[in-house]
Amino acid sequence: MSEKTTRVGFLYPGYSAEDDYPRLERMIGGGARLTLVHTDIGVDAHRVDDLLEMGSTHRLKASLGELLAQPQDVVVWACTSASFIFGPDGARKQVAELAEAAGLPVERASSTSFAFAHAVQALGVRRLAIAATYPDDVAGYFVRFLEHHGAEVVSVSGQGIITAAEVGTLGREQVIELARDNDHPDAEAILLPDTALHSAAWLDDLEEAVGKPVLTANQVTAWEGLRLAGDETPREGLGSLFRLSRTSHAPTPATA
Repeated sequence: MSEKTTRVGFLYPGYSAEDDYPRLERMIGGGARLTLVHTDIGVDAHRVDDLLEMGSTHRLKASLGELLAQPQDVVVWACTSASFIFGPDGARKQVAELAEAAGLPVERASSTSFAFAHAVQALGVRRLAIAATYPDDVAGYFVRFLEHHGAEVVSVSGQGIITAAEVGTLGREQVIELARDNDHPDAEAILLPDTALHSAAWLDDLEEAVGKPVLTANQVTAWEGLRLAGDETPREGLGSLFRLSRTSHAPTPATA
């Protein structure tokens, strides 16, 4: 009897680092299928008003039909900024509406912001350094989102990059430098919160460079999808997070 394939569907905003997902699928190995569909983002800008529109449920729903052409066990909004920008309550509502539109229970839907909160809890870390590509005001929304979920942010940097397209051009050395330059001696982990940022190929390299867990947006998004689908298999080559046996059940977005 063949093993059941875990199917996780991702709604991804625009075009920047979407190639991380087929790479992650290959790295995760057999038994998992990661399907990605692009959403129409409107204006590509890390500005509050533009992010609120980017994450509006009518934009997410418009791409669901294509994503659900094949049945999905879990659906994840693969975006950090256009989920945390709504605040904890608004982000929960966003996920609940996505689940309803997809015909899934709310515990089978999530977003990258919740994925970060759950990954931090699963690793058992609390004090965090945030190396954000965003402007400072947008990065502040992420800080407040994490603090709502029990984290202590000991440092935060905003690189002030406005467009996802520009973020997507950053290469290996630049991404490692982003993590290394924005580490903090009190931080137990470093977070790089932008799904426009390539990271899948360098997850172990990032952790080796700073000597502590590094959580990146596309990494935690894939992990969250597998977790919600019930896949608890530890995996190598994908950072500390994927080496965990996911027996510590983090809260779902509906109750977080």
